[in-house]
Amino acid sequence: MDEQIKAVWDDIPCFSGKDIGSYTFERLGGLTNLVYRVVGPDDTVILRIPGEGTEAYIDRAVEAHNAQMAAEAGVSADVLYANAENGVMVFAFLDGCETMTPETFPSTPEAASRAGAVLRQLHNSGKIFEFRFELFTMIDDYLGVLDKLGAELPDGYHDVVREAQGIRSALDLKPAELAPCHCDPLCENFLDNGKRMWVVDWEYSGMNDPMWDLGDLSVEAGFSEAHDREMMEAYYGGVPSDAQFGRMVIYKAMSDLLWTLWGLIQHANDNPADDFWAYAIGRFDRCKSLMADPTFSVHVDAIRNG
Repeated sequence: MDEQIKAVWDDIPCFSGKDIGSYTFERLGGLTNLVYRVVGPDDTVILRIPGEGTEAYIDRAVEAHNAQMAAEAGVSADVLYANAENGVMVFAFLDGCETMTPETFPSTPEAASRAGAVLRQLHNSGKIFEFRFELFTMIDDYLGVLDKLGAELPDGYHDVVREAQGIRSALDLKPAELAPCHCDPLCENFLDNGKRMWVVDWEYSGMNDPMWDLGDLSVEAGFSEAHDREMMEAYYGGVPSDAQFGRMVIYKAMSDLLWTLWGLIQHANDNPADDFWAYAIGRFDRCKSLMADPTFSVHVDAIRNG
């Protein structure tokens, strides 16, 4: 058993005073945090212990609020405990669900549709998330963190950021109505029971352009254009306009631009969970490739003219 679990056990009301030896702990996925399925005599829950260094860029009080709002919206697991100071959280266990992966998401029939449906439910819930997820402000913030860490950036990063200013102007010309968004739709944050999906992990959530969630998910899941169309039609309840589809495509590239920096922060912090330098370079190269595609400017124009 990890020492981190012992350190927080008695501070969690649903565990305090109970024999830790009567529980079993299964480590689940997570790039930056420790996540466990905890099975006890009477119940099964999910325990999340934040990773070292995450306090530099995650506001745990905001996360706790947004996770509660998402649960109330019916798209996420119930929050059983949340410590806004140290970020330890306990969630209800969603039984009968499969954790999606980049391999299973595109290969599972109608998974793209179910993802579009759950994101529509979240975005249309009327819930108000704390924090405004503002792409270019976050890029500047992450660059500031990297500067303090003395970290290395891939060649040409600042050139791509400057090029993205034209995209920013197109998005600003047709501003979206902000909605509660997940903002970090990794495949592993979607749980599927074959009939509907749930979304978990609200660390980066905030009020945002809804198309960020769909564009970022498309990149994470490696969706084809057919998958994108399936997801978007489920989201809109019909065929999206060129401007709506284009906005989603634009955010594919912009999500890669942002998460490149996130990966570099993990690399600079010596996070052992993955090869984050390779992760960052892979995302950066994909961003450049998307922006260089001749159809990309067509999507930007569709946004301007939409």
